[in-house]
Amino acid sequence: MELFNNLIFGFSVALSWQNLWFAFIGCFLGTLVGVLPGIGPLATIAMLLPITFNVPPVAAIIMLAGIYYGAQYGGSTTAILVNLPGETSAVVTCLDGYQMARQGRAGPALAIAAVGSFIAGTICTLIIAMFGPPLAEVALKFGAPEYFSLMLMGLVAAAVLSSGDMAKSLGMVAMGLMLGIVGTDVNSGMARFSFGFSELTDGIGFVVVAVGVFAVSEIISNLSERTEDREVFTKKVTGLFPTWKDFKQSLGPILRGTGIGAFFGVLPGTGPAIASFSSYMVEKKLAKDPSRFGKGAIEGVAGPESANNADAQCKFIPTLTLGIPASAVMALILGALTIQGIAPGPQVMTQKPDLFWGLVASMWIGNSMLLVLNLPLIGLWVSLLKVPYRFLFPCIMAFSCIGIYSVNNSAFDIYLAGIFAVIGFVWLKTEVPAAPVLLGFVLGPLMEENLRRALLISRGDPTVFFTRPISLGFMIATVVILIVMAAPAVRKRKEQITG
Repeated sequence: MELFNNLIFGFSVALSWQNLWFAFIGCFLGTLVGVLPGIGPLATIAMLLPITFNVPPVAAIIMLAGIYYGAQYGGSTTAILVNLPGETSAVVTCLDGYQMARQGRAGPALAIAAVGSFIAGTICTLIIAMFGPPLAEVALKFGAPEYFSLMLMGLVAAAVLSSGDMAKSLGMVAMGLMLGIVGTDVNSGMARFSFGFSELTDGIGFVVVAVGVFAVSEIISNLSERTEDREVFTKKVTGLFPTWKDFKQSLGPILRGTGIGAFFGVLPGTGPAIASFSSYMVEKKLAKDPSRFGKGAIEGVAGPESANNADAQCKFIPTLTLGIPASAVMALILGALTIQGIAPGPQVMTQKPDLFWGLVASMWIGNSMLLVLNLPLIGLWVSLLKVPYRFLFPCIMAFSCIGIYSVNNSAFDIYLAGIFAVIGFVWLKTEVPAAPVLLGFVLGPLMEENLRRALLISRGDPTVFFTRPISLGFMIATVVILIVMAAPAVRKRKEQITG
């Protein structure tokens, strides 16, 4: 009954004209960046963060959330029609979706992708509503040692589960932590790591790092790549309604994909791409005729598209209830909360119930909007692909610079973002994962605060992290994660030496 009352309250918040408008903007922009390759929700949210200064907190978070899960919808359109994944999670959709388009079945492929995403989004929003409050109640009992141990486990898990070398990912987390403590020491009031620049005494701006590393560096990378002419199946998109056989074949993959996406969604460091790939492999294993996959099997579209949307929605569970960002995009959304003066964590649910329940209700509304936006406007989305990137990037760059400058009215921030853009480009080309930097940067100050508080309570005794049961559990889990992920590499290295 309490859940029902909370949902009614949430819909009363989400259905206000202002929040409906921002939900629409978020879903529209999300679909747009999903369709356009090379931009992505991470860069888009980074660029739009300064706008959230002058927007009410609920409307701002609803818009940013709409961009994130909306991009998962949009990515399937170009994957199916152009064999060009607008989003990384849509890479798997290219395998069978594009082949369906070549066979003249682009309509059913697009419809099943949209319906699968809608079902997955609806189910996972219900999961957030059901399991979010109990998880937050447990988290409210945490003290400083528990919070520090939980954040440490989250960062280590994000590093070892992210794509790429584990040692590099852990190193990037450490770099993010160091960037996060630049500024004035809270206890002593002394400037640290400011290198004589007065602009750095307040710390490095979150928007500066986000836009520099993820938006501008991505633009530089896209400009360095040659574009190719691709076959676009715009004229063959007829008969959007799938047959009964298509629905029958897709229902199981949609439900299994939703479960897989929900599982990976709550794990830190795993992106929608991992959920999509896992779903595809499961469907191929369960198929009576695995040879159909890669040749236009509708299950290869239904499962992955449901999984990536489920993953995107369930990423909000640890973010909103524990204050632990499960991905780089969630770190940006936590940054948006901080900009609004809202301390992330379980207290958000008790102190700002309109934000939590309004966001949950807006996800149902947003998923309905996306279903309407994606299918009738296919022609519009695909025609945007014909716009050369050289015409798009100046607008994106100008918007980024204006956004950075508007935060503190400081030209220094633009120069600093330029430095981070160069660094981000180098990381991109050397295949060093940049996402762990943002997670470390966001959690760094919070970890330091809880570490100091815990040591003050225990009068400098570090064993406080191991004598409290919950904190000890998180510490043990952290060590287990490291051992499990490092063991194969150590074994392989040992075999190379002995062999």
